[in-house]
Amino acid sequence: EHYNPLVTALATMRKPVIAAINGVAAGAGAALAWACDFRFLAEHGGFNTSFAGVALSTDSGASWTLPRLVGQSKAIELLMFPQTVKAEEALALGLAHRVLPGAELMDEARTFARQLADGPTVAYGAIKAAVAFGAGHTLVETLAKEEELQTLAGDSADHQIAVEAFLAKQAPRFTGR
Repeated sequence: EHYNPLVTALATMRKPVIAAINGVAAGAGAALAWACDFRFLAEHGGFNTSFAGVALSTDSGASWTLPRLVGQSKAIELLMFPQTVKAEEALALGLAHRVLPGAELMDEARTFARQLADGPTVAYGAIKAAVAFGAGHTLVETLAKEEELQTLAGDSADHQIAVEAFLAKQAPRFTGR
């Protein structure tokens, strides 16, 4: 009732989603972070599945997101034997994209968000949709979806801006359209 709509929104949103974790994200908190596209983690932070530690199964999409990040075998291990995965191990496993000093975490996450916002956002949304679709469909189905999404991106003003900037040997200034 509460977590499922949040996880669904994070995972299916056409915009890139960034999580900035300044501590240990446990249980549903970890699952919410894993549903995001990018995870910035403070060097003193980490992840803990915690579910089995309190005799519960998974929730908040952890059984869907975690295996996609670390593989099925590692996901089962982390879920059945909860322990805090510290920042550097989280980075090595693919649970975090960047590990930063806590004092720099939010500034770096905001800078990254600005970089995304200034980029070709229609293309970013299409990329996110294509990857999500490809995770659950055949190659032939995925190729058809890519064609659909490539047409969408190719018809965007940002694509035209990028082509013009390339020909002029300049950096593009995207509009998000």
